[in-house]
Formats: sequence, C-alpha cells, structure tokens
Amino acid sequence: MSRRILVTSALPYANGSIHLGHLVEYLQTDIWVRFQKSRGHEVYYVCADDAHGTAIMLKAEQMGITPEQLIEQVSQEHQRDFSGFHIEFDQYHSTHSEENRYFASLIYERNRDGGHIATRPVRQFFDPERQLFLADRFIKGQCPKCGSADQYGDSCESCGATYTPTDLKSPYSTISGATPVMRESLHYFFKLPDFRDMLEAWTRSGHLQTEVANKLSEWFQSGLAEWDISRDAPYFGFEIPQAPGKYFYVWLDAPIGYMASFQALCSRTPGLAFEEFWAPDSKTELYHFIGKDIVYFHALFWPAMLHGADFRLPNGVFAHGFLTVNGTKMSKSRGTFIKAGTYLEHLDPQYLRYYFAAKLVSGVEDLDLNLDDFVARVNADLVGKVVNIASRCAGFIQRHFNHRLVPVSHSLLTRCIDAGDSIAEHYEHRDFARALREIMALADLINQYIDEQKPWALAKVSPEDPRIAEICSLGLEAFRQLMTYLAPVLPRMAQQVQEFLNLKDLHWESRLQAMGAHTLRPFLPLLQRVDPEQVQAMVKASKEDLVTPPAKAPESVESLASIEPLQPLLDIDSFLKVDLRVARIVEADRVEGADRLLRLRLDIGGGEHRQVFAGIRAAYEQPEQLVGKLTVMVANLAPRKMKFGISEGMVLAAGPGGNELYLLAPDAGAKPGMRIR
Repeated sequence: MSRRILVTSALPYANGSIHLGHLVEYLQTDIWVRFQKSRGHEVYYVCADDAHGTAIMLKAEQMGITPEQLIEQVSQEHQRDFSGFHIEFDQYHSTHSEENRYFASLIYERNRDGGHIATRPVRQFFDPERQLFLADRFIKGQCPKCGSADQYGDSCESCGATYTPTDLKSPYSTISGATPVMRESLHYFFKLPDFRDMLEAWTRSGHLQTEVANKLSEWFQSGLAEWDISRDAPYFGFEIPQAPGKYFYVWLDAPIGYMASFQALCSRTPGLAFEEFWAPDSKTELYHFIGKDIVYFHALFWPAMLHGADFRLPNGVFAHGFLTVNGTKMSKSRGTFIKAGTYLEHLDPQYLRYYFAAKLVSGVEDLDLNLDDFVARVNADLVGKVVNIASRCAGFIQRHFNHRLVPVSHSLLTRCIDAGDSIAEHYEHRDFARALREIMALADLINQYIDEQKPWALAKVSPEDPRIAEICSLGLEAFRQLMTYLAPVLPRMAQQVQEFLNLKDLHWESRLQAMGAHTLRPFLPLLQRVDPEQVQAMVKASKEDLVTPPAKAPESVESLASIEPLQPLLDIDSFLKVDLRVARIVEADRVEGADRLLRLRLDIGGGEHRQVFAGIRAAYEQPEQLVGKLTVMVANLAPRKMKFGISEGMVLAAGPGGNELYLLAPDAGAKPGMRIR
C-alpha cells in the first residue's frame, strides 16, 4: 500500500559552508527518501537555511552587506554543494520567508491563547557600545575558578569548570571589547512543563530511538524548565506579535521552517494540500532526521509547540552521531575539517555516499571517516565487485552477441531477487550498513559464478559459444538486481546503468521482471577507482595554511611503457612499497586513435579486475593472442587519466628499444593475485 510521507533534515545555519560532518545527515536522509520513492511511495523531502540570529547579523555587518544579502549568498552555496552530492530536495527554502513568519506567529499565538506563554524580567549582560544584550558566547573573561584569561561565559577550556557569565572576572564583550553592564529586560517563555505528561507518553511510544528515549527520561526526572523564546532588538529575525522590540529566538522559528518549506512546495504543486500533512488527525507520515546534539529541541520543545498549537506530531525523530576523521575530531590544522566544496573539487561524490552508507546504522553511534579505509573499501566494493560484474560480462555480449541478452534461469538470480525483501527492511530501518553488506555478499556470489564458468576460456575456443551468452546474460541480470538495491545510494551510477541496460527504470519492484531477450546499449565505464593521491590533495587543500594547489593529473600514460635509462639506486624500503602482482589477461583490444596502445582487462585474483592501457601494440598486432596469458603488473600504482579512459595500474614489459615491447610473464605455477616477492 502506498504511503504519503514528509521528510526533513535539520536546517543548516546560514553562517558558513557545508562540511563533511553536515553531510552525514543529508546523505542519510536523501538515501532513505530515494529508497521510499523507489518503493512507489509519495514522498516529499524539504529543507531550508536557518537564517536568523545575532551571529548572522554581526557577520553581515563585518562584510559590509545586509543580512538578506548574506543569507542569499550562503543559500546559493549550500544548494550548489547539496546538488553536487546528488542530494535532491523537493523544496529548499529559508526561515527568513513570509511562510515562516506566518507559521511562527500562528504557533506562538495559539500557545499564548492557550496559556502556555509566560513573561518575566531577566537580568543579563549588555554591551553599552553596541547597545545589545549579549548571549553567553559573546562574553569572555577570566575563569572564576582557575583565573585563566579569555574564557567564554559558560565554561573554562583550561580547567573544565562551568559557570554563568556573571561569575566571570573582568568580563568583556567579544563584539566590541567593552566591559558589559547588567541590565534587565522583559522576556517571553514557553511553558514546557505544561506538556510533561504528553511528552512522556509520546517519547515512550516508539517515535524515538531507544537510546534517545532513555536520555530524555533523565531530563524528565530532573524536571522540565520553561524555555526563553525571546531576544531583544537589535536582532535579525521576526518580531513577536504585540511585543515591539522583542524577537523570536532563532530556535523557535528554525523547526517551524519545516512547515514553511512544505507550504512553499504546496503553493507551487497543484493538488498538494498543507493541511493533509499537518492537521492533528493527519493519516500521512512525518519524519525528522537530526544530529544527536539537537535532540532536546526536536523531541521536547518541537512536539510540545506543535501540540499546543493544534498541529500533528512527528511519527519519528531519527538522530545520528557525529563524524570523526581518522579517529579524531575534524581538524583544520590536520586538513580533516573538509568542506563539501573542497571534496567535490577532488573526488567523486558517489565515493562518500557509499562510504557513509556502509557505516550508517539505525542508532546514534558516531561515524568515522578513515581515509585509508575509504580508499580501500570503495575500490574493493564498488569497483572490484559491482562494476567488475558489468565490465567483464558486457564486452562478450557486445562483441560476440550483437548487444543481445538471452533469457536465463538460475538459482543465483532467484537468490538475488529474493534478497530484495530483507534489504528493503534494512533500508526502512535506516540500517544502511547491513543493507550494503548483504548487497556485497551477493556481488561476491555473482563474481564467484563468473570465475567458475570462465567465459573468457570458452571464448578462446569459440567466441560465439552460446554458453558465453548464457553466463554473461545471467551476470548482467544479477548486476541489474544489485544496482536496483544500490540506486538510493548511487543515483548517478544507477542512471548510467539504466541507460546501459536500456531499461525504463530501476524502481524496487522492477527487479521482479527479468530482462530476458533484451538489447543493451554500449557499455561505458561506470566508476573509476579512488586515487589516493587525490585524497591527499583534498586533505592538503583543507589545511588553513595551504598555498600550493594540487598537481594536475596527467592526461596520458602512453609514456609509461617506454624504455627509460638506468635510474638512481632505490633503497629497499622504497622498493617494498611497489606491489607487483601476477595477473591474467582476460581481454585485450586495440585502442582506436592510439597507435601504440592496447587496452588490457586483467584478473588480479579475488574477483577483482583492472583496466590497463599499455604501449605494446607493436609487438602484438593480434591482441586476442594475449587472452589467457599471465603477466606482471604494478597493482598499487595510482589510477591515471587519459583521453581513452582510466588506466588502473601498469604492466611490466621489455624490449630491444624503440616501440617494440614484450610483456614480462611469470614462471609456470604462478596464479592471478600472487605477489612478486
């Protein structure tokens, strides 16, 4: 039965760039939304920039522009970065919008009229030069415990003590440097304790992860406090109705931005009604994806505000953990505080989509981006397993069977189709890591089947042997199943596969219908291996003191096969870094437009295949004679870009000089994957 679902991610603050820590959430949400849409459900994914607050007002002033100009610039940058990572919102809006002004005022007024708003005077520090009240983060001074200078108004970084700003010695405003003075102002409060019974029942009714619900129970035991929802002018935000000079605190109108963004979507979408999704008796579903640091706002304040204003409550609030890089907190000095835009300048976004998905579970555990593991896992799983299936089967179908698949039936294909039910359950419960483990286990079985059937060996005897068509058709049918399951994670690659397989779509249920006697389009490379050098270039570019741009990748690798003069002596440690492997040539073709090159497809063991371009054509005018032969390759050479494609290593060759080079071969008994020692 089709479901109607509204999904949101927490709103990024319009005061800075998106970084990889932010992307954990947006990629998690996007994958879940794409999965639900693939299942045929009616799903809307909305988000917006969180555009209000003192910080934005002050930054715009420093830049010499208006806050409106600042948030517009940041919005364009945010949307560009999200699009670069294939994150697809149905609506991306701003909290500085008329829709948000309307709903913030409406929710406030309904709670006020229901008796859930209180007022009382509050004493706090005031900057006499800038004529504004100071939040704790805008006050520094000497720690009252240890005397350390330049400590913030809530805690000391030197001794760890916590306190209030009034406890600081020699306080000063970080905005102007002036000594703050105490002043009194009338503030507005949301009476959260009014909703204690409702909140206790709601938080224990399956709407939250268990660990989140347990944490909230501690807050209930310690008692709920009223929430200060007002700030004094000057402030960039919305003025509170009937309260001149008083503004809604940024955290009040931020979650209301979900409603505002959806209203904007409704306004431009015929037949989409706001009330159907937000009325208290709505039969639709509402889910929020957030970081664990903002649970208090989304699991207590937000449902209480909605309930007090007669709107529906969320079906689920899903919290995730923080991101670390190489096991530690992201660091600008180490180059691990990586902006989304910096990543996109160096690496394919699909790498990160897959890596994050492979680590995301249904709980709130932190996630670590280990850069070495990132390279190894993406190369092994996506290139060495999944893409490998298509590349090793497509060539035979294209060359010898006129791009035409044949109908096949096999228990392996049945197993791949049946696995869709359990994989769907993992996706549904946001346990992407388990889903991908199951998908990769299927990829291993498919590669094992192809290795056992050895279509390349059959092709040596008779390239048009019908058994080759059956083996490779089964491989591509199974590959189609894998890409159906991977499409929420890898939408761009899924689109490329859809075009190659000549299919209408890759929606979840389409997997139940085999392709059968079906004509394919030409196969094009789907994904190149992660280049470790590009990862390091990204890290260098992320360091604050970087002054040298990353080197440009070479455009051609033809010169790699040329004979070089004797090089300087190499120490043993450097030589041991070279990974020489035995490889079997499974395909060998001329390269159109290159007089010296052959394209080799190499089996290096473990089900992994590599594409290598080698300048050996002069010695092998009939390249098919190389198929089945063993050779030696450098397996840990970074992939090189050339106009004919990506070369994923280098084969060893020797010759008398000039262009005539012959491949080196290991002795009898060697097998693909063996390392030369």
